[in-house]
Amino acid sequence: MTALAIEPATEMRAEPPQSVCVITADTSYAARLAQHGASWFPERWTLDGPEPYAVPLPAHQPEEPGTALQPLSDGRVLIRREADGRHLFSLLYPTGPGTGEVPLGAVECGELTLLPPAPDGRSAYALAVGEETTDVWLVAGGSFGPEHVAEVKGRCSGGVWLDRAGRLLALDREPPGGGPVKTVAVDLDRGGEVSPLLQITEDSADRLLLADLDSGLILVRSDAAEPGQPRLGWGVLGSTLPVRFPQALRLAGSTLTPFAIQPGQTLMPESCAVALRIDGPQEGVPWLGLWRPAEGRMHQLAAPRGWLAGCGFWSKDGELALPCVTEEAPCGLARVPAPPPDEPRPAAPAAPVAPRPVPLGKAPLGGRTAGPRLAPGK
Repeated sequence: MTALAIEPATEMRAEPPQSVCVITADTSYAARLAQHGASWFPERWTLDGPEPYAVPLPAHQPEEPGTALQPLSDGRVLIRREADGRHLFSLLYPTGPGTGEVPLGAVECGELTLLPPAPDGRSAYALAVGEETTDVWLVAGGSFGPEHVAEVKGRCSGGVWLDRAGRLLALDREPPGGGPVKTVAVDLDRGGEVSPLLQITEDSADRLLLADLDSGLILVRSDAAEPGQPRLGWGVLGSTLPVRFPQALRLAGSTLTPFAIQPGQTLMPESCAVALRIDGPQEGVPWLGLWRPAEGRMHQLAAPRGWLAGCGFWSKDGELALPCVTEEAPCGLARVPAPPPDEPRPAAPAAPVAPRPVPLGKAPLGGRTAGPRLAPGK
């Protein structure tokens, strides 16, 4: 398809609400709930060909608007439906004119959410949050039905994969009895063994939002810089260098949510392009932000028409692909090149490679106690 040219925002356009779109870790497939009239049905997108195309996967009856979907790398789509306090899982796949469905079983619990797609593309995991503990379930890819793989003390949310094997999972945990949220690493191969990952200060609420395994770049949200005021920051996984909270990641009156990091930038975290959703004063009209740690500014662009907001992926060459739905193009990818980098700066020392995640050091937050710093001026 023809790439859509995206110019800096001069006017914000209201778009119809869109459903959540989920993309596999290898960016080969996506899945979302599509709507026809008042009815909702699963739809799978194929993204790894010359043109994206959609395959509808309707069941024998319409789905509920809150039905969760997750694509697998073999083209099947995991669906989670709720009924009578049970979460029912099945795999959907196209069968000529119809939809095939393989029931996987159910998890009986209250609150349950799917984790982001696993790196192997074959497995799917979910979190079931209780009053004092959180259970991790393997809901697709196991030997038989949903399998309980870990119990973590405390109430957990989020979810970021820390390795390509799907063994180490980062979760944002509120400890039993209360206290500030901290990100911990959970080893799923060792029964859910927990180790600290992100603690910027003792009293700060620290959440891990994204991690890129090639460069080690991570994006966090924390109130360490200003108690009670969460801000975006960046750091390097496995590094002893502190988290930074650049002014470029702070826009007055707006909420910034990073959703994609450019892959393939081995040991060059400061060079990675990051895509962010910007929600400003005008409700329901997000902008697009592009930023690199090595630069001191945020590039703000008008979002393409029909963007499934907060969804997209980078190529290694620095092209951002944004799934879009319009009446003219019900399955499209808007292509946005990364802005050219600012003038080269002296390279920062490469981050040490660690076999396991290492807790990030306490940051010298602006105006507070000095300490080791990253490259200056961000």
